[in-house]
Parts: sequence; C-alpha cells; structure tokens
Amino acid sequence: MPFESLHLAVLIPCYNEAATVRSVVRNFRAALPNASIYVFDNNSTDNTSDIARATGAVVRQVAYQGKGNVIRRMFADIDADVYVLVDGDDTYDAAAAPEMIERLVAEALDMVVATRRTDEQEAYRLGHRFGNVMLTRFVASIFGRTFTDMLSGYRVFSRRYVKSFPAHSKGFETETELTVHALELRMPVAEIVTRYKSRPEGSVSKLNTYRDGFRILSMIVKLFRAERPLAFFSIGTALCGLASIVLAVPLFETYFETGLVPRFPTAVLCAALMIFAALFLVCGVILDTVTRGRAEVKHLAYLAFPAPGTELGHAAAAAKAVE
Repeated sequence: MPFESLHLAVLIPCYNEAATVRSVVRNFRAALPNASIYVFDNNSTDNTSDIARATGAVVRQVAYQGKGNVIRRMFADIDADVYVLVDGDDTYDAAAAPEMIERLVAEALDMVVATRRTDEQEAYRLGHRFGNVMLTRFVASIFGRTFTDMLSGYRVFSRRYVKSFPAHSKGFETETELTVHALELRMPVAEIVTRYKSRPEGSVSKLNTYRDGFRILSMIVKLFRAERPLAFFSIGTALCGLASIVLAVPLFETYFETGLVPRFPTAVLCAALMIFAALFLVCGVILDTVTRGRAEVKHLAYLAFPAPGTELGHAAAAAKAVE
C-alpha cells in the first residue's frame, strides 16, 4: 500500500459498546495492520474499556459526556499523519478504510466521507434517512457544495484538517460541524460509498431521532450565525425593514390626504422597526469582519501542516538524492 510509511490512527468513540467494540477493533486491525487503534470511552457503565484493552486497543477515558466532547479530546491528544474516525457500534465496513486512505493520500484530500448504503431497514431507518437528507440540503443552501451523507460517522482526515478543527459541539451534532469546517475553508474532500449494516443483537443505539435532529438543526443555525453573520443578520434587517414599510404606507397615505398622523403609536412602531433593521445590518457588517479574521486564523493553522501524502514524496526524493 502507498501509505504504509504513514502513521495511521483509528479513533473509536464509545459509550456502552461492550457488545460491539471487540469486533470493531479486530476488523480495523485486520484492515489496517500498521495503524494505532484508540478507543475513547465516554463514561461507559459496562465493560467496554476492558474488552477494548483486551483486544489490543489503547484505551483513554473522557469525562465530559457527548460525542462532540470525545472528538475534541481525540483530535487534541492523538498525533498522526492520517486519522480514521469510526463509531464503535460495528455498523461500518472496516474493509473500506484502505480505499478511503488511498484516495485521501493520492489526491491530497483533507476528508473522505463514507456514504452509507444498505438494504436493511433496521440499519438506516426511514426517519433517519429523511432527516439526513433535509439537514444536508439545508446545509447546502447555506454553505454551498456539501455531501450526500452529511451525518456519516465514518470518515478519514488529514492531519491539517484535525489540527485546525475548532470542535465546539458537545453531542451528535459534531458531524454537522465536521462538514461545515471543510466547507468553510474550501478543503478538497471526497465521498466513497460503503456498506452499512444494522447493529448486532444486544447493541442499542444512543440516537434519538427527534432530540438529536433538533440539536443538529440548532447547530446548523448557530453555525450559520457564526460563519455567515452578514447573511444571517440581513434576514432580520429585511424582515424589520419590510414590516416597517408595510405599516408606514397607510400612515403616509393618511398624512398626504389630511395632513395628520392619527395613529401615532403605529408611527413610533414603524420608526422602531426601521432602527432595528439598521442595527441588524450594522451587527452583520461588524461580525462579518470578525468572522473573516477568525477564518484567516483557522486557515493559517490549516496551512501549518503539509498535505497528506507529501511526506511520502519528500521521503522518496530524499532517498533518491542519497542514492
């Protein structure tokens, strides 16, 4: 394999995955024999940690509850050239990892997402598919080009992606943040279709369709406000300005006909709405300037690390020079 000389890290966030973690570690050990495999246990009440450690994984504990907190810790603590992030529920195909890494290295990409494909109804329920499609389209309408499976928990990252990722989210909405980070910095990314299966017997999903869907939607709105503040606050400007104009038209008609303003409270409301519209616009302009500065800082952090695969080229060039 062309990436054998790279340091690979397989990152597996787990919460009460005693029924599946052994299979996940073994499958990825077989697919990537040279990789370091880490299991980050998020306050499991079963023997997830013991099983993972006995299977050969390096086990670390994360006290703050939530997948987003676990990923934040993973990305901060682990140093590698290429990172493979996969859920510990044994639903993703470990055999696809070499192909995903080869694609990342060969094309100098920063993220490769495993797009889920399955014929099993229980593996990927209709409600989850519908929510995924709606959220993906919503993100695309805000941030432009996006992915077909934005909420996939199986991804491969470059080092420069991982070390520039801010990791603000706490829970399952972290997949949305992972996607938006790549879109914001216009990183080179790709998707690979992979097999997806249902959880084994005895394994229970931690997802709640409505609760987590609402959290993801809230995260999208927060990211919209944080990353596109001018567009976000311009909506408030347009709404307040339009309401002010609609309410003011009858007042002006009455004034031109009679020379009087009989509905004085409405006139005050119109003026207040127009002031709010101006304030929204000013907030948007100021925050847009701040956001551009933040984006430049993240971009500089991103540029501090070489593209995936360039280490291989440098090593080959050095070896050839020695010869």
